[in-house]
Amino acid sequence: MPLDAICLSALTTELSEKLSSAKIDKIQQPERDMVLLSMRGRGENLLIAAGTGNARVHLTRSAFENPAEPPMFCMLLRKYLTGARILTVTQPKNERVLKLELETRDELGVEGHKTLVAELIGRSANLILVDGEGRILDCMRRMDFGGDVERRMLPGMFYRDPPSQTKPALLDTEAGQLRVMIEAADKTRPIDKWLLESFAGLSPLVCRELSFRCGGDWTLLPVMLDAFIESVNGGELRPYLYYDDKKPVDFCFMRLTQYGDTLRCEEAETFSELLDRFYTGRDKLEQQRRRGHELLKTVRTVRDRQQRKLNAQYEELKKSEDRESVRKTAELITANLYKLKKGDRVLHCQDYYEPDCPEIEISLDPLKTPQQNAAAMFKDYNKRKAASEHLTKLIVDGEAKLDYLNSVLELIGAAESEKDLSDLRRELMDTGYIKAAAGKKREKVKAQAPLRFLSSDGREILVGRSNLQNDELTTRLGRRTDYWLHTQKIHGSHVLIRCEGEEPSESCIREAAVIAAWYSQGRGGGKIPVDYTMLRFVRKPSGSLPGKVIYTDYKTIMVESNEELVNGLRVK
Repeated sequence: MPLDAICLSALTTELSEKLSSAKIDKIQQPERDMVLLSMRGRGENLLIAAGTGNARVHLTRSAFENPAEPPMFCMLLRKYLTGARILTVTQPKNERVLKLELETRDELGVEGHKTLVAELIGRSANLILVDGEGRILDCMRRMDFGGDVERRMLPGMFYRDPPSQTKPALLDTEAGQLRVMIEAADKTRPIDKWLLESFAGLSPLVCRELSFRCGGDWTLLPVMLDAFIESVNGGELRPYLYYDDKKPVDFCFMRLTQYGDTLRCEEAETFSELLDRFYTGRDKLEQQRRRGHELLKTVRTVRDRQQRKLNAQYEELKKSEDRESVRKTAELITANLYKLKKGDRVLHCQDYYEPDCPEIEISLDPLKTPQQNAAAMFKDYNKRKAASEHLTKLIVDGEAKLDYLNSVLELIGAAESEKDLSDLRRELMDTGYIKAAAGKKREKVKAQAPLRFLSSDGREILVGRSNLQNDELTTRLGRRTDYWLHTQKIHGSHVLIRCEGEEPSESCIREAAVIAAWYSQGRGGGKIPVDYTMLRFVRKPSGSLPGKVIYTDYKTIMVESNEELVNGLRVK
């Protein structure tokens, strides 16, 4: 939902208490529609976003990557607001607007007054810096056409507050007037639609909730609205966040009943934390999804190209399999040279390679001598023979590459964070499947540790996040007496049980097998065979691609992937 006026009023009260007398130490603009104000000695930054669909103001501890060159609006804010002191944080009544009144000093130390106005109004969201006389110094999004002439956002013009809504505010409506309006309402219409069109300061989500609470019954609406108004005016506002699995999908200043058990509800400590978790968490998930999709698309393109190349090699190999018939034909021509002369188009002879020596017909090139026809066929035979040997090696190598790329696709699908994707991207660069951006220097990044789990009997279980980490786990981190697990004949992560020279219990092996099944291509696919053996029976073939091993002396256990068990054993 958007940040509505009621939720913003609770946030304003909260920010007013926390930011009173705070000094702005640093100003950043990590994105086109986002500004970050660092407060001296506060440990938190004030984030102001004025983009469509993500307009908000809140405190955050999250870090953001800044552009190489700061935008002009950021430079202007640094000029006027660096070192400024926040005097007040206010909200015009029932409006989605937040104002920061600031005490500033110019280059000569002369005190001044500035106002930073965050208009969080849908597509018109904007951030405006206003001087002490009420003139616009600049704004994040200049608007010099359309709409109200007095509301055009250009430097030098006087700033005007957004026009007040003509609808009455529900929180200011007296009980008697409210009942008159309900009596006059068209009862055939849905209650939430009537509330949204009749009153200012209500979001569609709140209107739906009020309608749901009274069961769509107009006779119960007056009592419901009285309780709602009393609760909000009494300051009984709490930050509630709603999740669909791990994805934040909604938030509100009151507990919602319309979702039932379909969404998981969590109460945040503050409204700033609520907005930070909702927007920052959502943005990071979206960014990870987008980057994961881009990497997935790149690897799929490489994989499909490799598959087409392999298919072409299969076709060439199939053609070369007929080389023995070419050799036989050449030998028959050689054996019957006495019958031939230059210009002959056909040779009729007996095929002495067959038991009954049948009469056959062999086509010849009339422009060549009989000896040249035989030599050309022997050359074709040798060419096909060499091609068969070469193609066989290429196909073995191509199948290994295809198998590796399919394993990377599976790991991308199972990636849990941006760091996991970065590790896989770096692995693909190291193996030469994708190229780094031209002119961009490769950064040395510390590799992530493997995923850690603890079995129910206390044994450490490690899981590789990428093929390179699978190799690290199998060839360097593990001891010969540790137990190694992998799903049978399908792609997945390498799993290692730290045994410390002891035999792991059956329950420990089963739990490790469930983890191996979860981090594999067979996730959610019913019973999955998982092989396990001591690490001393696992070896990596020389020159093989990352993640490729061979193993012997193994046993197999059948398990089902279980997300609840995996999350319960995982070390946070």
